[in-house]
Amino acid sequence: MNGKDDVRTEVRARVLQVIDETGFRPSATARSLVSRRTGVLGLVIPWHVSQLLEDPYFIRLIRGVSRASNAAGTTLSLFLFETEEEEAELYRRVVAPRLVDGLMLVALRKDDPLLDEVANSGLPMVSLGRVMHRDDVSWADVENYEGSRRAVQHLVGLGHTRIAAIAAPQQMIAGIDRYDGFTEGMREAGLDPELVEFADWSADGGYAAMRKLMHHQPTAVFVASDTMAMGALHAINESGLSVPDDLAVVGFDGLPASERSSPPLTTLRQPIPQIGETLIKMLLDQIGGKTREPVRKLIPTELVIRESSSPSHTTEPPR
Repeated sequence: MNGKDDVRTEVRARVLQVIDETGFRPSATARSLVSRRTGVLGLVIPWHVSQLLEDPYFIRLIRGVSRASNAAGTTLSLFLFETEEEEAELYRRVVAPRLVDGLMLVALRKDDPLLDEVANSGLPMVSLGRVMHRDDVSWADVENYEGSRRAVQHLVGLGHTRIAAIAAPQQMIAGIDRYDGFTEGMREAGLDPELVEFADWSADGGYAAMRKLMHHQPTAVFVASDTMAMGALHAINESGLSVPDDLAVVGFDGLPASERSSPPLTTLRQPIPQIGETLIKMLLDQIGGKTREPVRKLIPTELVIRESSSPSHTTEPPR
């Protein structure tokens, strides 16, 4: 049953026949006592992200990780928190008593104390998001920096020079990297990355930021998430301007809503199922002892060009 290779073929066949005939299933509790493993993997979404759980990105991410966990034969436990105090209890309730074999931490802040606490405990862990302040933690991330830089190159290639950005919160690694990629792309093109408004990942935040940016008459805008881009498109349409003729728009994430927006949104698509598979594999490799040194993986994004950034009739500021 455990796949040992020192069992004779005829013995294995007979045992498997009996198992099939009797419907026998091994006791997970008994196995965990012997192996000292629970078969449970934890997915931790910090308290400051709980307000974003209505964002389709997180729903798709949880689904992708869950599918990968099921395929690996493990059980996924989701840890959500409403307050910082609840999050602080994670170590006492889960990490210290080893109720899980390992943890995946999502959407961490810069220098996040939660990451330090779990990493210092010795419990296997993986961060979804680049870890900036320590080099002993495994992490996986999408190419936030390169993807954002590519978005600027795309807009510059269309002839735009007044390119604005709706950036994400700078307390989060993804927000930092996407903003840095935008500024680097602008500097490479010899442009000033001064037209920037920061928002909170929400559609309402994108709407408010776009309303402010329109006073500066950009001809294109890079938005750090598709959800914020939906709000930006609403603000542009409400003002009577046309996308892409007056303003080109590029988002980030590749959510289904980007295909159905008016017009369909150009975006940097994340391979969310692959992200889930990568996190589960990295964590199981740690648990099984296949990897002892920290692993770092960058997952490519794909620029999907749609109508919101097709060549416009003019690249001059709208009047």
